[in-house]
Amino acid sequence: MIITVTLNPALDKTILLDILKVGSVNRVCQVREDAGGKGINVSKMIRNLKGETLATGFLGGQTGARIRTQLEQMEIQHGFIEVEGNTRTNIKVVDTKNKIYTDINEPGAALAENVLIKLENLIFSRVKEEDLIVFSGSIPQNVPKSIYAKWIIKANRIGVKTILDADGEVLRKGVQAGPYMIKPNIYELEMLFDRKIETMKEIVEAAQSLLEYGIKIIAVSMGEQGSVFVTQDKTLVAEAIKTDVKSTVGAGDSVVGALAYAISKKMDLEEGIELAIAAATATIGNEGTEMGTLEQIKNLMKQVKIKSIRC
Repeated sequence: MIITVTLNPALDKTILLDILKVGSVNRVCQVREDAGGKGINVSKMIRNLKGETLATGFLGGQTGARIRTQLEQMEIQHGFIEVEGNTRTNIKVVDTKNKIYTDINEPGAALAENVLIKLENLIFSRVKEEDLIVFSGSIPQNVPKSIYAKWIIKANRIGVKTILDADGEVLRKGVQAGPYMIKPNIYELEMLFDRKIETMKEIVEAAQSLLEYGIKIIAVSMGEQGSVFVTQDKTLVAEAIKTDVKSTVGAGDSVVGALAYAISKKMDLEEGIELAIAAATATIGNEGTEMGTLEQIKNLMKQVKIKSIRC
């Protein structure tokens, strides 16, 4: 079982336009709504890969109810704590002519301390040693930035592997707790080290320095430049697959979902990377926050190119 934790879920509303005219009236070509939030997207990918997942976090109001309904339609197990207020809505505006993607994300409602305790109890009452927990995405403004670190330490004590996908101070504190895997993008890596990281050598050296915290896999995504995967024994680079991009939302979550699935199935790293790159490519070829399908992923895996490097 792979348990995903989404403290700040959202209903992703994607608006497609022929061309975005700033300061003018725009005519919408198409609108779609998808259950979103990084952890939920990870669960969606795991479900597409035929893995077993439980999506947890907080949902509230009519928006939360719509997300629950979508998860049930996708046959994704969920254990969300009901909270006051309405779950946020994120607007994704797609200028189809110029291929420009604009995100307008709400911050998310504040959470009471007692509901965080409820979620912690739910997660750790369900998890078993062979399971995996994914802590993914932003946190509401009033939640301590050490929340993921606290839960990673608790999971480590009982021998449960964790994956962390966050940014800023939440990532910094989480790294120090020693998760099994982290997946920063290049900008999040730069924020973590508070400096510009430009060359492949700098990326690898920065990632390798994080191994001292007990992290086993550092996956750094670089968009069109591909991804770097660093472990104690290997440094691997996977090229990005060229494709027609229809949405930029969910690519990183697809990587996390595919790698979580691969770890849970005890695949070797190279096989997991192939799955992850194919999953991300399939997802960005779909509209909205629709994760790549198993068929799409299988068709793309043969195109993945991985090489070992030394820096």
